[in-house]
Amino acid sequence: MKKFLAVFDGYRPSASTLAYAVSLSKSTGAHLNGLFLDEFVYRTYSVTSIIKNYENADEVIERLDEKDQQKRAAAVEYFKKTCSEAGISWSVTRDTDIALQELKHESIYADLLIIDRKENFSRHKEGPPTQFIRELLKDIQCPAIIVPDNYSDPESVVFLYDGSPSAVYAIKMYSYLFSGVRSLPAEVFCVKESGDREFIPDGKFMKEFVHRYFPGAGFMAETGFAGEKIIQYLKPAANRMMVVLG
Repeated sequence: MKKFLAVFDGYRPSASTLAYAVSLSKSTGAHLNGLFLDEFVYRTYSVTSIIKNYENADEVIERLDEKDQQKRAAAVEYFKKTCSEAGISWSVTRDTDIALQELKHESIYADLLIIDRKENFSRHKEGPPTQFIRELLKDIQCPAIIVPDNYSDPESVVFLYDGSPSAVYAIKMYSYLFSGVRSLPAEVFCVKESGDREFIPDGKFMKEFVHRYFPGAGFMAETGFAGEKIIQYLKPAANRMMVVLG
């Protein structure tokens, strides 16, 4: 049985992460592990501010810590309830060590990691992709799905292909992980900086490889700057599309 890892901040658990995790686990028959990273230095308030502004700082900190623990416990219980109602296999892990280090370690033993694009395990807000997500993707040990703010059923899948082995590997992993849900319309999108816009790197091998998994998949190539062309291509249907890349 595959193991999917859904990552949560217990203070503000992502409803989107939970929805995607439950849906994907149910459709593939995977076991879902809810990983709640309760990093011991992470609080919803500033300890320094409390010490500066309250004479009874110890009492205030104790009271606020208790509220924080209640929030985290409630998030775990909601995860358990949702998974049980969905009828999937599930478990919970709560880790109080450094969030990024522990998540990278947990990823070694997972088949897929699911995390919200805005996750940062900090009181301070960041725009996506957060520094936490950037650092995670540098050294993650399993495929990851970075989910948007709101859940929606994907209507198609696009494979971003630049001729690299990692791009091919990403398609392999998608086909292995989601063998039961390969019915979505699929397309391979390639961008070249110059040259023949119809040319696909290793085109013969690539088309043969993709069509073994996705017989009806199409191929599209563009010429130009990849960052711009990819955004232009994805933007019209971004909310309804699963994007796979190495």
